[in-house]
Amino acid sequence: MNTQLFLQFNTIFISILIEALPFILLAVIISALIQLWVTDEMLTKLIPKNRFLSVLTATSLGAIFPACECGIIPVTQRLMAKGVPLHAAVAFMLTGPVINPVVLFSTYVAFGNSWKMVFLRGGLSFAVALVVGLILSYQFKGSSQLKHTLQTRKVPGTSTTKNKVLGTVIHMIDEFFTVGKYLVAGAMIAALLQTYLKTSVLTSIGNGDASASLVMMALAFILSLCSSADAFVASSFRSTFSTAALIAFLVFGAKFDIKNTMMMLGVFKTKFVFYLFVYTAALVFIGSMIITYLRL
Repeated sequence: MNTQLFLQFNTIFISILIEALPFILLAVIISALIQLWVTDEMLTKLIPKNRFLSVLTATSLGAIFPACECGIIPVTQRLMAKGVPLHAAVAFMLTGPVINPVVLFSTYVAFGNSWKMVFLRGGLSFAVALVVGLILSYQFKGSSQLKHTLQTRKVPGTSTTKNKVLGTVIHMIDEFFTVGKYLVAGAMIAALLQTYLKTSVLTSIGNGDASASLVMMALAFILSLCSSADAFVASSFRSTFSTAALIAFLVFGAKFDIKNTMMMLGVFKTKFVFYLFVYTAALVFIGSMIITYLRL
């Protein structure tokens, strides 16, 4: 029995890593490109000074960025190091894994060509990111909340294209190993919980509307699925849970799960991650209750 559990743990652990690694690789490449090719002046022109407009712009930019919930963290960290305000960077981080063409299309297919699920998932995710960004703009005004200052490794002669390419590769390697250790730790914890905490334990307590949403949010956090594939898992619960609970699963899991929480704790201050978690969870839950009330 112990051998079977170990094999199950091993399978889940490896599958999480394989699922996330391509997006992590894409993210660190983009992060390195931003470091060496995108100037502070470019970002200043792109992100408005106005608080609301900066959050709205960043939220909209996240909608066209094809990244998973852990892959977008290195990019967010690099944007903040370049001077993008905390509230705008976090709004970008919260929308990128959900409101992008790949994830929305997978949601459409997983739920039998249902535009309703696409609009509900995209709409609630956008609203949560926007509100969270605005709250943070007041609570942490002028504070970066990064745990460490990003160190830029100097490459002689960075003015030449050859050395800029070399610098991009160096940054990519450095960031991959920095981010990778948190991904491995998070994947291991998620695999342990999935192995020893049975899904039936959670589903058995999700009887009411409120408890169903909370259970599905907890399940999304534990399963730590990639946002481009979670819709297919959510669709398997259609006969058990309401639309509102499924949307809570799809929105919250793409913003917070075990592996990306570990990565956030490696990048941001612990207190900030706690507030971000609470605000996101509360807003997703409230959104699911509104969906229930409106019978959408």
